[in-house]
Amino acid sequence: MHRKWSLAITGAILILAGGALAHLTQTSGGIKINDVRFAGAKGNTMSALLYIPPNATAQTPAPGVLAVHGYINSRETQDGFAIEFARRGYVVVALDQTGHGYSDPPAFANGFGGPDGLAYLRSLDIVDKNNIGLEGHSMGGWTVLAAATAMPNDYKSMVLEGSSTGKPFAAEGSASWPRNVALVYAEYEEFPDLMWGVERARDVTQSPKLWALFGTQGPVEPGKVYGDIALGTARVLYTPATTHPDEHISRQAIGYSLDWFAKTLQGGTPRPSDDQIWLRKEIGTLVALVGFVALLLGVFDGLLDAPVFSRLQLQAPADGTAPAKVETSAGRWWSAFLLTTFIPALLYYPAFALGGTLTPSRYLPQGITNQIVVWALLNALIALALMPFAPKRATRYGIVWPSILIAVVSVMVGYAALWLADLAFKIDFRFWIVALKLMSAKQFLIFLIYLVPLTAFFVIALRLLHRNFSTPGASRAALYLTNVLALTLGMIVLLALQYGTLWLSGKLFNPLPDPAFVPLSTIIAIQFVPIFAIVAVIATFTWRRTGSSLPGALICGLLVTWYVVAGTATQAAF
Repeated sequence: MHRKWSLAITGAILILAGGALAHLTQTSGGIKINDVRFAGAKGNTMSALLYIPPNATAQTPAPGVLAVHGYINSRETQDGFAIEFARRGYVVVALDQTGHGYSDPPAFANGFGGPDGLAYLRSLDIVDKNNIGLEGHSMGGWTVLAAATAMPNDYKSMVLEGSSTGKPFAAEGSASWPRNVALVYAEYEEFPDLMWGVERARDVTQSPKLWALFGTQGPVEPGKVYGDIALGTARVLYTPATTHPDEHISRQAIGYSLDWFAKTLQGGTPRPSDDQIWLRKEIGTLVALVGFVALLLGVFDGLLDAPVFSRLQLQAPADGTAPAKVETSAGRWWSAFLLTTFIPALLYYPAFALGGTLTPSRYLPQGITNQIVVWALLNALIALALMPFAPKRATRYGIVWPSILIAVVSVMVGYAALWLADLAFKIDFRFWIVALKLMSAKQFLIFLIYLVPLTAFFVIALRLLHRNFSTPGASRAALYLTNVLALTLGMIVLLALQYGTLWLSGKLFNPLPDPAFVPLSTIIAIQFVPIFAIVAVIATFTWRRTGSSLPGALICGLLVTWYVVAGTATQAAF
């Protein structure tokens, strides 16, 4: 019995160890973190993490910073910035934009929630109202610009990370507005045309739109401070050699923001900008994420011994012989592998373009999730068409209801573990932009909408996967490796081609006129690799225990739907 539950115990230990490391990092030096909700100007509920350094009291107010994530992220994505700001004595409000995280939908409403966030920060008696900074990444930059537009005299300086003034979502910048701006714009940004009207991010210094912000008539010199901090007209450009999503975990990008607020805000705690500990928190939540997967599989494994699930266990033949191997030619195997690997990648951009034509509504309220569902259903149809050509394997009967029950119980235990981790350590399970979050009540209802189509995809796709590659008697390592590569290699190649093109030419390959579609879809594709690696591990583990693809497919349907719905934006009121 102890060995049967050893994997679950290991997972729980990893969650505790990772959670403790993350918690000790983000509360270093006596920082307190509160999960807050507050009412917006229109009565909408807004969500944020409030970081309170020990120096901030009503008697000794401290500088404040409003830190905002980008599109289809959440407040925790800014942890690296928030932790380091708080370590330097700033009170930090890490905001969930409207329609993101736990802030009420729809996304984009009410200036993305920026004015509400700034008003809340200024309402705190522990904040020095004369020393407030604004920091935002990508659409978070447009969020803080909306706050600066609504409350032009209520902040002192700002940092735009991978963002821009002007169209499509902000007021035009000038030499006098916004106040004291640092622009961190990476050398390999994916959105240079959308944001600054240049073909390559490395050419941002040549952008007339940037010249207008800096008050120059020629190229902007990175690292040079233009204007006057005392007058609120200071500007500086930083160009780290990284990409748009990498700015979240870039010591250089975070360091630039620390330097700028040290120059433009008074009252912080002096600390070198290269003194950064936030990565420990990322490592901690990554360890917890690995522990979550181990816990999920361990619970599944342990539950198989329960009488209600005993029929799911893979039984050896009564005569003691090994299961018969299904012979398949090398050519057939490789054909199946290449089709399994590359059809999803080849369909990716067309399916996302098709899904993008679906206007979010009350019944399909999440735009990105709609695109994922269209991609999944197209792949499911193709998998059904290919199913007759896959090797025939024995079908197990009478296991549907036990499979549903064990999948639900396993995922519920994982959800409870995340709830306890949030309660004890104030964390989610994440690394970088890959994050598993608790669902709000509204998100749970949305989860029910998307659960059926996404689960149907996994039931079909994983059945085909196991028919093609899960051979009884194959080595465990070969089986895991084959299935992981089958589900991820196509996306890895797609991303390698896109980012190889970006690094060599300075821009992504984008055959479409929309300057945002391919860059955004490419960044989303990054998450497909770790998520489908996890799917492959779950599918292989459960198949080896049961001889059926169904339990693993149901677990993956529940888990991935939860992951997607809780981690993206809700564009329609719900």
